[in-house]
Amino acid sequence: MSGRSGVLAPSLRLWLALMAAFGAPGVALLGVVYGGEGGPGAVDARIGAAVDGVGAPWRDVALAVDALGEPVGAVVLVAAAVAGCLLLRQPRAAVFLLTGVGLSVVAATLLKHLVGRTIHGANLSYPSGHTAFLTAFTLVLAVLAARDRTAGPLLVVAAALLAGAVMGWAEVALGAHYPTDTLGGWCTALAVTPATGWLVDRTTGRWYAPH
Repeated sequence: MSGRSGVLAPSLRLWLALMAAFGAPGVALLGVVYGGEGGPGAVDARIGAAVDGVGAPWRDVALAVDALGEPVGAVVLVAAAVAGCLLLRQPRAAVFLLTGVGLSVVAATLLKHLVGRTIHGANLSYPSGHTAFLTAFTLVLAVLAARDRTAGPLLVVAAALLAGAVMGWAEVALGAHYPTDTLGGWCTALAVTPATGWLVDRTTGRWYAPH
């Protein structure tokens, strides 16, 4: 990808639009259903009973995955990826990475206060910020890596599914979130990240437009 080309390849735009079309109503619907709740729903209880409280060595794996979404882990991941983009002279990619991940986390944080679902007392839980972060981060990298590849759409969809599933499992296994919280975090990233990419292309395109 040249420094002046857009971050969203034409071959991926339809797939990303479909992701956003699924994610936006998904996170909104779950927020309405679980708004103000302070406990698990029926689906949460069933999935949580099978996943929550895993023992060693899987608990260690869950803790390692969870650490990726903690402030230090998240900053290290994003900083390393941004540095890579800049070394490759891809400023748009760096902007996409920062804004896509940042806005997904901000959206998840705002939704937590809006929805008001809690876990372990007064801890706001919906949607999962950890899941939104890792999904957005992985999705951005997949979009950048899949450009002009024949299997690009498959790579993007698989990356989003894998990131959401891995972090979602870790959060539920550690008892930090209800399963539907993680689904909401995943949907948040799906809704925000494609829109951010489109915005980056529209905005930065003006910088490179011929005069």
